[in-house]
Amino acid sequence: MAPSTEPHVVELGEIRTRSKAAETDEAALSRLGKKTVLKRRFGFLSTLGFSCTVLITWEASLILFLVGLQNGGPAGVVYGYLVVWAGTISTFMVLCELVSMAPTSGGQYHWVAMLAPRSQRKVLSYVSGWLTVCGWQASVGSGAYLTGTMVQGLIILTRPDYIPENWHGTLLYWAVMLFCVIINVAAGWLLPKYEGAMIVLHILGFFGIMIPLLTLGPKGSPGDVFTTFMNLGEWKSQGLSFCIGIMGTVFAFVGGDGPIHMCEEIQNAAIVVPRSILTGVMINGSLGFAMVLTILFRAGDIDQAIVENPAYPYMAIFKHAVNSTSGAAAMASLIMVLAMSSNVGLLASSSRVFWAFSRDKGLPGWRTLSKISPRTSIPVYSVTATTVIACILALVNIGSSTAFNGIISIAIAGLFSSYLLVTALLLYRRCTGGVVPANASVEGSSIADGATYTPIIWGPWRLPGVVGIANNVFACAYLAFVLFFSFWPSYAAVTPKTMNWSILVTGFVAVFSTLYYVVWARKTYNGPIVEVEPHYVDDVSSKY
Repeated sequence: MAPSTEPHVVELGEIRTRSKAAETDEAALSRLGKKTVLKRRFGFLSTLGFSCTVLITWEASLILFLVGLQNGGPAGVVYGYLVVWAGTISTFMVLCELVSMAPTSGGQYHWVAMLAPRSQRKVLSYVSGWLTVCGWQASVGSGAYLTGTMVQGLIILTRPDYIPENWHGTLLYWAVMLFCVIINVAAGWLLPKYEGAMIVLHILGFFGIMIPLLTLGPKGSPGDVFTTFMNLGEWKSQGLSFCIGIMGTVFAFVGGDGPIHMCEEIQNAAIVVPRSILTGVMINGSLGFAMVLTILFRAGDIDQAIVENPAYPYMAIFKHAVNSTSGAAAMASLIMVLAMSSNVGLLASSSRVFWAFSRDKGLPGWRTLSKISPRTSIPVYSVTATTVIACILALVNIGSSTAFNGIISIAIAGLFSSYLLVTALLLYRRCTGGVVPANASVEGSSIADGATYTPIIWGPWRLPGVVGIANNVFACAYLAFVLFFSFWPSYAAVTPKTMNWSILVTGFVAVFSTLYYVVWARKTYNGPIVEVEPHYVDDVSSKY
């Protein structure tokens, strides 16, 4: 009997499908004046895993719920979570529209160059690039710090006589960074597979934590959760206290734009990235809200938990719930592993921002930072730079954790500033008809001083008409609200230890980047550079 040819036919079909997707992605980059240099190893599942595990919202809700508890109380945590979740969905819808029309790893600074008035494109794009780079760098540092000190919290749980030292946390921080570098650099194929596997642990781990708490923990009353407000920061009004306490939940959603900066390594990025980001936000938001309710209803004596484990009282809450130190340690270890996976994604996204901005000559040392490893097709120099900077920052923690927290406080301010700038510019373009439909005929390109500002064409994913405008307005209002309160301290009576240094660090970054631009970068930075002749098609949507 002659051998069947069916396997061969399937293989050819798969090849054709991959070839078509590759052509689509290459055409999308070409339309932006960029050439493909990174391998597209991520599909939808691995991108969704990346999106979910960078956010780790339900895990972060456990770690950070005390921020909202002291300013807002249990009711403030619940209602604040819903506000932040709605604002995050709105913001990411806008970012998804932007990545769909311009799927580039540069993200915010590239979109600013596309959307801003011509006279302001260079400087606004440059400042946006620096805010994005610094915001992501701070996110890497804060993630590694939280994970490293979580190990100290785990030691306190199992060995109450342990006295944590700052230098212990720094060494553990470095160990976390080493693990992240291995996953990011050791082999190009490892990162997408790792992220795809972590989403399974992310979801199963949620039930592994929630079920023991619900079944074994002390029961709270609905009145204690939904109607109890607190103002331990001693602010003049409960409303002001609520607005300040909401920042803990905001931090639990930081990093959701991570897949955007990986989009030049994602197949069919203009569609896959928006779908994975929004699916990830819905999954994480739902799990996070369920975990917030669980921990509030089963927390028991929170003051006692804080005394037992000042760094991470949720671990003491676990111990009281399951009445077992080893059981609580297993539960806490699961959260620590998932936090580690988040750091892997944070390092990957941060390094791609470094690489993309360096490719457009926006950072010192751009010639080296923009290089790609020929063996792995990974921006190894950018990964190294991000890691080295994070490890150097960790030295500050040895002398003062307050100073270190002040440095990394730009995580929210830097990223949300870049979100607000590009969201406002898209709203401006939207209202003035500056974005054309995908099937519009586009002639030529608009190139000035070596920079490309491609005609702004809607991608395959967007919110149409007045719905898009309304969402854009809401996103701008939410981002302005978060950015304003991100600079406030937790206590009305401010001391050097309780001061929120974010305003100082953010201001320094803005001033430094502007001065560097005036003195040096204006000679080399002209916005996103043209690497290939932009290629346009009459019907972009037909490509997807």
